[in-house]
Amino acid sequence: MARYLTPAKVGLLVLVELYVEEAIPSDAVVPVLSFIASQITGYDPNGPSASQTTRWTKAERAVSLVISIKDFEKLLSSYPFLKGLPGKRLWDQFLNKLWGIDSLYALEGFFDQLSSALPKTKDDLRKEGSDPDQPESGVKLAPNSPLGAFVRRARLEYQRLHFHDCTELWKDFVRYRQPTSHYQKRKNPEFSRYSFDNVLLRGELEDWDVDKVASLASVAYGDMLAGDHTGTLPVSIDDVENLLDFQIEQMQKYGNRIPLEIRHQFHDLLNDSFLVPSLTHYITFLDAWRAGDYPTAFDFLHRYFDYTMQHRDRSFYQYALMNLAVLQADFGCYKEAMTAMLETVATARENRDMTCLNFSLNWLFHFGQAHPDLIRDLRSDNLLGTGKETMAFLRVKAREAGMWTLWSSVLLSEAKLCLINGDSIATALEHMVRSSQIIVEKNMKGMFGAQLGLYSSLWGRLGLGYLSAVSCEIFLRCHTYHSMFDDELKILSRFSLALLDQGKYREAMEILDKADENSLRSWKPNQYWYKYRGFVRLRRDLHHNNLDGAEQLLDQYLQSKADDFEPDLALVIDTAHIDYLTRRGDLSLAFSKVDKMMSDLQEENRDICLRVRALLVKVSLLDRCGRPQRAFSLALRAANLSLRARLISLLWAAIGAISNILVSMGEFKAAAQLLTAILPRSLECESPALTAKLYAYLADANMGLAGQTQMVETAKAVIKRRDEYLKRAATAVQRAFDEYSSIEDVKSQCEMMAKKAVIMKVMGDMALAADYAAAYVELRKKAESWGLDRGETR
Repeated sequence: MARYLTPAKVGLLVLVELYVEEAIPSDAVVPVLSFIASQITGYDPNGPSASQTTRWTKAERAVSLVISIKDFEKLLSSYPFLKGLPGKRLWDQFLNKLWGIDSLYALEGFFDQLSSALPKTKDDLRKEGSDPDQPESGVKLAPNSPLGAFVRRARLEYQRLHFHDCTELWKDFVRYRQPTSHYQKRKNPEFSRYSFDNVLLRGELEDWDVDKVASLASVAYGDMLAGDHTGTLPVSIDDVENLLDFQIEQMQKYGNRIPLEIRHQFHDLLNDSFLVPSLTHYITFLDAWRAGDYPTAFDFLHRYFDYTMQHRDRSFYQYALMNLAVLQADFGCYKEAMTAMLETVATARENRDMTCLNFSLNWLFHFGQAHPDLIRDLRSDNLLGTGKETMAFLRVKAREAGMWTLWSSVLLSEAKLCLINGDSIATALEHMVRSSQIIVEKNMKGMFGAQLGLYSSLWGRLGLGYLSAVSCEIFLRCHTYHSMFDDELKILSRFSLALLDQGKYREAMEILDKADENSLRSWKPNQYWYKYRGFVRLRRDLHHNNLDGAEQLLDQYLQSKADDFEPDLALVIDTAHIDYLTRRGDLSLAFSKVDKMMSDLQEENRDICLRVRALLVKVSLLDRCGRPQRAFSLALRAANLSLRARLISLLWAAIGAISNILVSMGEFKAAAQLLTAILPRSLECESPALTAKLYAYLADANMGLAGQTQMVETAKAVIKRRDEYLKRAATAVQRAFDEYSSIEDVKSQCEMMAKKAVIMKVMGDMALAADYAAAYVELRKKAESWGLDRGETR
């Protein structure tokens, strides 16, 4: 395997020579220079906002250029020949230059004359007797320009080659150029089978012995003349390392796996090579990790770092431990992961590697947030400080070391910590704005996913559902090209849950289906994606009263450990399980489930939003049992926590629960006043289930007020006031029915329809009451028979 020079690079040098000779048409200059720059510097003519598919296609083109000359033909065939006969193309001129290198001696001459493309020094001009102050004629490449550096390195690398390596380069060049021989045969009738080598051609023309010429050709070129093209591919170590670096960057930066086509081509490049770069072990580790193959990932991680330790020094040992810790955590070995990361911290301190140390401490903080039971003993022993102390330390160290990504991430973590603990919203916003300033000033486009994800969460907590959805949509439209796939998947999932809350099941599925297919080949994102798709189906099954389908999905979820879910998803699944048990009528098991859930959240000091949601679930469960007054203290506690942490949507739900308790106590007027005050604000949350529940409570309060109407003035006035309350109750019931209809909650629709029939009966409108009763019967039949279409695509 060559170190740098390959036949493809010789072709690029020919293009550079054509450019210097001003033989390229003006309309082809930019495409040709872009093509050269994309191959020698990694320049992307599509710009930085290229999609994942485009980025991998660029890598595939780089591989195809190394092994085939067809990419040159695709580029040059559409442009005319600037200096020559009409009808000729730039491709013809390129081939003339390429076939002009007709011997090993000519190849050496080609590299020698490349110096003419570079400007001469003043000393050289003085030796030639030229004026050093006069500019040279023609186009000259600046030595420090990308093209000039490429030409200088190519000449230097050729000069370093041994004779055997030069002959190998020549034979690879002949094999690389040979597919274009049919073009030369059409243009030149005298073109023969030995025209590729001037020495053999002269021997044939000068009446050498035919057998000797054939023997010489066979010794020099093997079976190539017989049409055998199965030799080693003309690839260099530089090409392989560039491709490896690109693949590792894509996998680490964007969290993708290597597409199968690229992987097969890469294996073909290395198939005949006796030298395998050590990075191949690392990229195999990354690919096995993404694929969920734990044994292979573990094995190749050890291979790579064993090789590194043998050829470098112990200063890289902490990175092996860090990779091992992240690998263990992804596969559920949390205790082993924590042990490995603590050893990483100790080794990084020993080697004074602040980059590794800061990353490790940041990882331990987030690990402690996800698994507080494992990190609790460390904090009690003061081996690690509290979350705020850790964040303050990392913020200072990241700023001192100029680690802008870590600094921005720490500020976002501090803002998230404020939200989790229910601290000041202003403080959280301050941290987020400071992080945003760093992201914009340092142009860290990959951080927009975490930034907008936190903004979406903040708006959702503040009860501004529209702004929460807009934050997700901004990211999906503007920033997906620069962000990791994990961030994109989280935003897609959050957006789908927002649509799910509005009863838009099909749209929620379509949003999840927008995830990149190749990125979903990774094991962990794939499992995450399937869990959210399953939850959309689970919620729809529950609303459609398809309890058998919901049970099948819940059985699959409950087989997973709690650590396999994110806290938010774990809570919504537990809530859905409680809803399922309630619909089944198994209230005792539902109470056990909610008590355990509240105990775990309180013991681990989880997010205050999750704790308030758990309180409201228990309040709702007590209401289903006909004991709403026993939940009075829970509802007040939920309202107090929501007000302190500014959890606006949960605050309206808690006040609605208090209003329902007041209705059960006969305090109808107070309940109606509370509900009338909060209903306009609750509409901003864009949560039909919450709005429907509040309207249902308002209908109950108005029915109670109608029942409390007393003889004050005249019977006519009493009836008028009573009818007014009944009309208000009917309007509220209709609004609740519409909201439940938007989320297709059939059981709740039945309840609202039954209430409408009762109201009409009390008002004396028997015809409408009968219609509503008939509609109620139809809805009940629908609730019993409505299930998901099992032929639907998952």
